[in-house]
Amino acid sequence: MAETKPDGNNVEVAYTPSSRERIPGGIAVAAFLAAFVGTFTLAVVNVFTVASKDFNAWVHGVGKLWMPGAAGIGPYSGKETLALIGWLGGWIVLHFVLRKKDLEVGRWFVAFLVGLGIATTLIWPPVYEHLAELIKGH
Repeated sequence: MAETKPDGNNVEVAYTPSSRERIPGGIAVAAFLAAFVGTFTLAVVNVFTVASKDFNAWVHGVGKLWMPGAAGIGPYSGKETLALIGWLGGWIVLHFVLRKKDLEVGRWFVAFLVGLGIATTLIWPPVYEHLAELIKGH
């Protein structure tokens, strides 16, 4: 096949269409959002464990249900357990909801990075301690 360039010269070009089936972007977006859900779950649970001793004990109990050595690491075991549930549960739901949708991965990746930044900020001690104090009402 020949194409004409703006300067009037012809150029031979070759094009072979891909034989691979196009993968919808929704599958990747579901993975990004699930990672955000897991990280954000960890951040929110962390804030509320600092704000409430009862919630902290419950979270520790969740970790003790299945994690060996949970007593030695305290409520961190429950925080990680709840984050894992958020990540896997979110991924399962989002995968089935978004798997056939052709979403623009680049925009959702930027949204994922912004969400990851927010969740990471919420895990920073000055931030979560301040939020816990606000929740306690002090």
